[in-house]
Amino acid sequence: MNFLNVSNSYLTAEFRRLLPSEFNVNIKNIKFIGGGSYGKVFKTELSDGRIIALKAFRIDGNHLREASQVKILSAATNVKMPEILFTYGDGEIAFLGMTFIDGCNALNPVLLLKNKSLKKNFAENVINGMLQWHSVTGCGFGDVENPVYSTWYEFYKTEKQKPVLEGLIKLANEGKYSRKLLDFMLKATEIYDKVYTESENPVLIHGDLNIMNIMVNPKNLALNGFIDPTGSAWADREYDLYQLRNMWGDSYGLYETYKSKVDLNDCSDFRVAYYAAINEASCRLNGAVHIPFWEIKCNNMLKSEMKKFK
Repeated sequence: MNFLNVSNSYLTAEFRRLLPSEFNVNIKNIKFIGGGSYGKVFKTELSDGRIIALKAFRIDGNHLREASQVKILSAATNVKMPEILFTYGDGEIAFLGMTFIDGCNALNPVLLLKNKSLKKNFAENVINGMLQWHSVTGCGFGDVENPVYSTWYEFYKTEKQKPVLEGLIKLANEGKYSRKLLDFMLKATEIYDKVYTESENPVLIHGDLNIMNIMVNPKNLALNGFIDPTGSAWADREYDLYQLRNMWGDSYGLYETYKSKVDLNDCSDFRVAYYAAINEASCRLNGAVHIPFWEIKCNNMLKSEMKKFK
């Protein structure tokens, strides 16, 4: 896994150097506007008057994966998504050029002051767009371009759960991860293995639809677009739901709105919480930004769900 330099000073200098020679355009103005676990985004005004988004990635190759995912997801929902303008990677830097979606992301805490009616309408629009993906079924489980698994359980255990647990055991043996926390994760895994329900059909998922990746009009919470898929796949629909509860997504009622529209299994709340905890733990292992607060939040939610099982 090749980790790349994503310091702001390095990226802005490289963008200014590369765009004129590679894409025949100069940068008039560039501003860092945010980042997540795997990349950073810059609002960029070009010499021809266009405003685009440049997104640089921490891990080489992720720019190509996201470009492919955005194209596939865009074709399956009415909600606006960025248009991929170009991709670039040379082993030292990897980035995308995309159309810019106006507004701010729903993580902005000021938006929590909006009235219940606006929040409800926002949640309805988000979930309706998400359900358009979940109505598209595939022929196998796995990567959105190459689903090679016949069951969800096989895909999740092989590609997601096993590498994380093995990584945590290694960290614990090195004294870099709490033994108590490891035992908790292993106990939760025992429960997951007992209560999982096999999906009949794989559905198309975004993989990272939390409030950081949902763009809105800050005046009225109107949905402007979806951005930044990570791990888009043909999967069980529940695996797309844990991100709805990430950060303060519950303040908008996103997960509950989804459950009001889809009849989920009695153990769905546990499985969704388990997926969230495993995902946060994975940030310790794969070069993503690890935020202890979110990991603690996810673990507490999982503990609450585990108490329902005797």
